[in-house]
Order: sequence, then structure tokens, then C-alpha cells
Amino acid sequence: MTILQAFIEALESLNSNKLRSGLTILGIVIGVAAVIAMLAIGQGAQNSITGTISGIGTNLLFIFSGNDQAELRNVRPLTLQDAAAIADPFQAPAVDAVAPFIQGSNIEVASGGEQTRTSLGGVTPEYFGVRNYNVAEGELISEEHVLGRASVAIIGVDVAEKLFSRTEGLVGEIIRIEGQPFRVIGVLEKKGGSSFGSQDDIVLIPMTTARTRIIRRSADRVDIILVQAASAESVPQATEEISSILRSRHRTDIGADDFSVLSQQDFLQTVQTILGVFTIFLGGIAAISLLVGGIGIMNIMLVSVSERTREIGLRKALGARKRDILTQFLTESSLLSLIGGVIGIILGWLIAYVVGQVATATGNAFTPAVGLDGILLATITSTIIGLFFGIYPANRAASLEPVEALRYE
Repeated sequence: MTILQAFIEALESLNSNKLRSGLTILGIVIGVAAVIAMLAIGQGAQNSITGTISGIGTNLLFIFSGNDQAELRNVRPLTLQDAAAIADPFQAPAVDAVAPFIQGSNIEVASGGEQTRTSLGGVTPEYFGVRNYNVAEGELISEEHVLGRASVAIIGVDVAEKLFSRTEGLVGEIIRIEGQPFRVIGVLEKKGGSSFGSQDDIVLIPMTTARTRIIRRSADRVDIILVQAASAESVPQATEEISSILRSRHRTDIGADDFSVLSQQDFLQTVQTILGVFTIFLGGIAAISLLVGGIGIMNIMLVSVSERTREIGLRKALGARKRDILTQFLTESSLLSLIGGVIGIILGWLIAYVVGQVATATGNAFTPAVGLDGILLATITSTIIGLFFGIYPANRAASLEPVEALRYE
């Protein structure tokens, strides 16, 4: 029996039992569609998040107080003096700009009858250049605002929408931060999410004002120091220079640093690792559906063998070899899984597309990525499942003795 003959006979057999074949194919369709959709959604989320992080800048460094890699008793906080030392071009020539930053979370901001809770940042003028922030309208916080402890604020577009239901014409409006009045001097351009949450759900005020009136920090203490290296290639050198300066100032030994210097690449690697595991987890759960579909194929093929016992006996009596019977039933099971795989790929792509449209409509835009690797994986897996779960029924059919098969009722 040739492959073409086996294929034609398999089609005729499946066509004679349309309902049963359709239900069997449905199991494979659901499994493949689930795998394709889950992998596409996971990959799309990973691309969106890592793309946003990369968009902040590959030459950005974050300095935090404390170090998870070392057991420390006395951790010195980061200070404005530390930031000034890092900004010294003679001590750190690979550093281009430095922006100390203090932050508060769950801060109440209100205007008129509306209120919300958001993140608050106390910043200096350098912060906007380091973080690549621009205003859609208004002006940035200046040195005069910092020196004068001015009651001025720049708000993100999410905060603007929540308080005013618009993002334009807000310069000069008064908002209350923890009950204290502040004048809006600008609205930030829309940025989206980042490794630190939404960059649009934030309020920025002068650091001196935040330190004395809202967040309450000591005169020189800061929460984070943001550093912009001269280029992406100079990030390792800038990291070494920063570490050397802080070790000297904090009087710590190598390996006992009471600070952490992280780059965007560090965040990217962490996020990619987490999302990669998450994507595999989703794909693994979806693959269980393929296993169930494969068991369905085996059940149906066993039923088919039982129903066609006399046919098998007649074929063998007329000269069909064991290999021919084996090929016939394996072709049928493979065809079931292959048809289900093709339909499942199309359905999975449609599910991923719909999820992407829903995400866009809800303001969480990301594009599910249906990759060739996912399609090949689902197709090959479904075909292998068809072969694997078809081997036992096919072998059982091929092993029937012609005389016993012809006597079967």
C-alpha cells in the first residue's frame, strides 16, 4: 500500500464517521489553540514590558541603599553628598548626569470633588533629563523651584484624567497633596508602564518641598540616585566608578557594599527570566489539553478497530500485510491530529488577536506575538501525539488473525 492510497482510505474512513471524527478533531483543536494563544500572549507581554524598559534608556543606572548579596548591620543611607560626589567628572568621568530622588507611595491627591492615590516623587531639575521626561504642556521644575521650596507640581496624564477628566489646559490649576495646595505647572507626556509601574500615574514636586512637607526626609537623605552613563558601552565603567566612590564614602570593603547599583540590563534580564518562566508555565498548562486530545484519538481509534474487525480480517485474507494495516490506521490517527492542528493554529491566532484588541481597548496595549516557533511546536506536537496514541490501536488491528477477525461479530 502506497502512502497516497493510505491517505485516500483514511479520508474515506473519517468521512464515513463525520460526527465521531469531528469530536476527536475538536480535542486537538482546543489543545493546539490553547498552546498557540498562551505562548502568543506570554511572548507579547514580554515584548511589551521589555520594550518599555529598554525605551527608558540602556545607559541608565539605579543606586539603592542596602545590598541583598551581603549581610550588613549598619547600612548608611544614600545622601545628596553621595550624589554630588558621583556627579564629579574627575571622580566619575563615565557619568553624564546624576539625579537624586525621594519617593512616596499611596499619596492622596485631590482637586475639586475628585481625589486619587498615586506615587509622589521629590526631584531636582536633572531628573527630567536622566529619565527622558518631557511635558506635553507647561514647564519643568527648575532650580528656583527647588531653592524656594515652591508649592508647584507636575502631574502624569493618568492623574490628570482622574482629577480633571482631561489632559490639556491644566497649567495653573490647584491640586491638594495630602491636604496642602500645589499649583500645576506642567503635564507629563504619556509614557506608559516601566519596571517601576506606570510612568503616567505620578506627581512630581521639588525635592526640598517633598522632603519638608510631604514625604519627610532628613536634610540630605535620598531614596534612590539615578545615574545616566555617558553611553551604553560605558555602563560597566560607570558602575565601577560609582561603587568605588560609595565604598570610599561609606567606608565599606569590596564584597560588603551597603548599596546596590543596578542597570537597565539587570532589570531586563530579571523580567525576561520571570516572564519566560511564566510563558512556559502557560504553555505547559495548555499542553495538557493536547494530551487529552491525544487520549481521545486513541479511544476513537480503538473503537474503530473494534467496529472494523471483519474488514481488517477480509483485507488480510486478500493479501494485505501487517505493515499495510498498521500504515492505514496510523495515517488515520495522524490525519486527525494534523487537521486539528491546522484548525487549532488558526483558532489560536484569532484568540490571541482578540485578547490584543481587548487589551488595547482597556488601555493596556500589547501585541500578542504568534511566533513561527510556537506554530511549529504545536503542529509537530499534535502530529507526534496522533502517531503516539495511534500506535497501540494500529498495532492491535495489524496483529489480528484473519480467521479470528472474519469470525468476529
